[in-house]
Amino acid sequence: MAGADTDFDAIIVGAGAVGLACGRALALRGLTVAVLEAEDAIGQGVSSRNSEVAHGGLYYPTGSLRARFCVAGRRMLYPFLDAHGVTYDKCGKLVVATEEAEVPRLEGILNQARINDVEGMRWLSAAEVHALEPDLRAVAALISPESGIFDSHGYMVALRGEIEGRDGAVVTGTPVLGATPLGGGGYAVRTGGRDPTTVTTRLLVTAPGLSAQDVAARIEGFPADLIPRAHYGKGSYFALNGRAPFKRLVYPPPIPGALGVHYRRDLGGQARFGPDLEYVEAPDYRVDPGRADGFYRYIRRFWPGLPDGALVPDYAGVRPKIHGPGEAQPDFRLDGQPAHGLPGLVALFGIESPGLTSSLAIGEAVADLLDA
Repeated sequence: MAGADTDFDAIIVGAGAVGLACGRALALRGLTVAVLEAEDAIGQGVSSRNSEVAHGGLYYPTGSLRARFCVAGRRMLYPFLDAHGVTYDKCGKLVVATEEAEVPRLEGILNQARINDVEGMRWLSAAEVHALEPDLRAVAALISPESGIFDSHGYMVALRGEIEGRDGAVVTGTPVLGATPLGGGGYAVRTGGRDPTTVTTRLLVTAPGLSAQDVAARIEGFPADLIPRAHYGKGSYFALNGRAPFKRLVYPPPIPGALGVHYRRDLGGQARFGPDLEYVEAPDYRVDPGRADGFYRYIRRFWPGLPDGALVPDYAGVRPKIHGPGEAQPDFRLDGQPAHGLPGLVALFGIESPGLTSSLAIGEAVADLLDA
């Protein structure tokens, strides 16, 4: 039951994977929940334009939220998908060294993966790689058997179903225009869209991805100096016109600020490559066909057999980064009252990869921060 003085126990801003996972976690703890989404359907932002990869948790710094939430979230994810009949393929991932100079980087990744408690990691020789994937060029590789791909939209539909099955609401076409703290605790949240209104809530979570900074700035009393600058990391994808060459995910060593152009065979059997990383001034979902030249050069390092003319512009996503070019990649930010001073509020910033894999664990962490 909602508190006697508010319409809801908790309002979550943003119905992407992370916002819905937060709503689910709070609903499972018996709270009345409303998830408000500006778009006309769930998962239309960051959650709909990614690689749909369930990450193992290999790369992330020791003790970071990214490391903890990725491993914990992935361990929660596969059972959740099984329970809800959501399609996935735990195909495994190969992180490849295409020349001897990259081998020390693989050794560092393997060490970090073991620190992060990633299960099943194993070193492969060139001959072992060739036995698994005959067309793959590598002098050595790591295999992550817990990595895979999954139907991210089906996953979000299942999250929505759990919220609504516990008398919660997921309301689309409802942008949040602002929020004001109430004198007795909680927030009055002003919404727009087809039916503008004001609703009250005891707890407030902001998880709107690319709009995180804008939404935080509309909360009365939120310290402006604690809102990180938004950076937009565009990633383009190209599809392969032809048979998928590999069964497993294939990743070269990561690049600064991203995991780099990788290969995946999606659940329909289509081979795709991406994303690259291009900082842009505003979200932009066009794929420049001219970027294919860089893709050909990069991909042929691990797949020399890529034919000329085989790459077709596919789609692009934009990552909600809180660091710019040349800056160190920061951790996820889950800012609760100790950070900003506002009770009953958690504001999320910089939830990019591996946010999708981490989402169930992020939801539980947010519920814990709110002492729900």
